[in-house]
Amino acid sequence: MAAKRDYYEVLGVDKSASDADIKKAYRKLAKQYHPDVNPGDKTAEAKFKEINEAYEVLGDPQKRARYDQFGHAGMDSNGFGGFEGGFGDFDLGGIGDIFETFFGGSGFGRSSKSRRGPQKGADLKYAMEISFEEAAFGIEKEITINRAEDCTTCGGTGAKPGTSPSTCKHCNGTGQIQYKQNTPFGQFINVKTCDVCRGEGKIITQPCQTCNGKGKVRKNIKMKIDVPAGIDDGQTISIRGEGESGFKGGPAGDLFISIRVRPHVLFQRQGNDVICEIPITFVQAALGAEMEVPTLDGKVKYTIPEGTQTGSVFRLKGKGIPFIRGNGRGDQYVKVNVEVPRKLNDRQKEILRQFSEVSGDDVHEQRKSFFDKMKDALGM
Repeated sequence: MAAKRDYYEVLGVDKSASDADIKKAYRKLAKQYHPDVNPGDKTAEAKFKEINEAYEVLGDPQKRARYDQFGHAGMDSNGFGGFEGGFGDFDLGGIGDIFETFFGGSGFGRSSKSRRGPQKGADLKYAMEISFEEAAFGIEKEITINRAEDCTTCGGTGAKPGTSPSTCKHCNGTGQIQYKQNTPFGQFINVKTCDVCRGEGKIITQPCQTCNGKGKVRKNIKMKIDVPAGIDDGQTISIRGEGESGFKGGPAGDLFISIRVRPHVLFQRQGNDVICEIPITFVQAALGAEMEVPTLDGKVKYTIPEGTQTGSVFRLKGKGIPFIRGNGRGDQYVKVNVEVPRKLNDRQKEILRQFSEVSGDDVHEQRKSFFDKMKDALGM
């Protein structure tokens, strides 16, 4: 099994980095390697998991202190990381989990699950469908999302206006219940979450009638989204802080908008280039002609040289998709398909026979050059 990388190295920060620096580095990397931004990319997915694992430790002051002292060994729940001698100084990152498994609590007067503090709100996902042209040049779209927000009546407390939550008498506002237990190792104090207030430390006796004591209400929110020029099918726009509201003063979640681009009847996209096929007649191909070619900017005139063969491709520089980051645009490639007339009248047939005679061609035989090549290929 490969050794784990240093968590500071994973986040790209020094060991002296502040909590704010660590959080900033984590957000930047998490946004870069988020699975929604890199669909199907297993490398990015593994990187995202590694980043989250590193931040789970370095983002917690107690875990970070233990990691700084013992490294990865201090994070191993199967070991005794943090033991400094005697049962009085166990760090609960290791052996505390073992006692919780056997005795139903964390032991040593501490809880494995602290009271719920500020929590980030849930992220939201939204699917947006746009046209080929809208993806190419960008557009402002208004969308409606349904999300949970703090109740304006009670200010998010869940209590009826003019009242406030009361202290839980079962746990005296701590959110935790301590109890003693005798074990082969001696007597230990175990801690568990209060099942009356569910770890909140407070109980709402007079709930807000608007939100029924939840502190949250669901609302339909309209917002305008700037879709950048050059965005491609399957890409995601992330908008920080537009998800559901947080808990206990925590930040709001993020909004992730997945883009689906409708196929175009004429154009196909390859990177930032546009592919287009146009039909021309036999006469236009033989004699050359000035054609009107459709582009994303409208029709442009292009001269087809005489003798153009079916399948020929011409390039229109700068007529493709704008680059989503930076200046400039891709190109448009026009593929020519020579259409052979399906129904000819007698006059048209006679003219073509005369043309064949003048050209020295026999309409009943293949060109000798092609026949010779076929004989060579087949060894005839």
